[in-house]
Amino acid sequence: MGRAFQNRKESMAKTAAAKTKVYSKYGREIYVTAKAGGTDPSGNLALRSLIDRAKKDQVPSHVIEKALDKASGSGGEDFQPALYEGIAPGGAMVLISALTDNNNRTFGEIRGVFSKCKAKLGSQGSVSHMFDHRAMFVFAGDDEEPVLEALMEADVDVSDIDCEDGMITVLVPPTEFFKTKTALNELNGEIEFEVEEITYLPTTEHPIKGDDVAQFERFAGLLNDLEDVQEIYHNGVFS
Repeated sequence: MGRAFQNRKESMAKTAAAKTKVYSKYGREIYVTAKAGGTDPSGNLALRSLIDRAKKDQVPSHVIEKALDKASGSGGEDFQPALYEGIAPGGAMVLISALTDNNNRTFGEIRGVFSKCKAKLGSQGSVSHMFDHRAMFVFAGDDEEPVLEALMEADVDVSDIDCEDGMITVLVPPTEFFKTKTALNELNGEIEFEVEEITYLPTTEHPIKGDDVAQFERFAGLLNDLEDVQEIYHNGVFS
């Protein structure tokens, strides 16, 4: 699992520089979450977690407030989640999550990036079966046993838990996100999470070497420039 977390960190590092629209992406996700469950973070746990993550990523407060104000009004955009999958340059499997109010537009834009980069856009299920959909929590610690015991007592369905290099990583099904976070905070007070997110973790690794590294980075950068794209997940390991 430690390796899985490392891959996720590498994934974020490889694409972070291309996220020129990170504020608008957070704004859109906050809007959708607030629209669905209410604009009060104390009563909408998904919103509270998202705002915490946005603040960690240094999203300005005015961006968050604007999204909340927009969600509190009537009408507005009708964004829907979408997941696209395929084979990236270098042969790595890739999943692209999006929030879109026009599926045809978003699909066309993503297909254009795949074509431009000589990548292969797959059909639904062609790649996603090689990823585990999990809620992931990573925080400082050197003993996972009391953590596992607390989670078991809270009736959390733990998929995996690991301690490596002074960090504890907990993986659970996405539906267990808030139950897990509550149990962890009750055990150790307010934990400073290194990672607290629902993500896709690859079950296998694929090396990306030589010229393919630059091609992959270009591919990821073009995708991240698309307003509808939220996250990119892949099984590439760079060398």
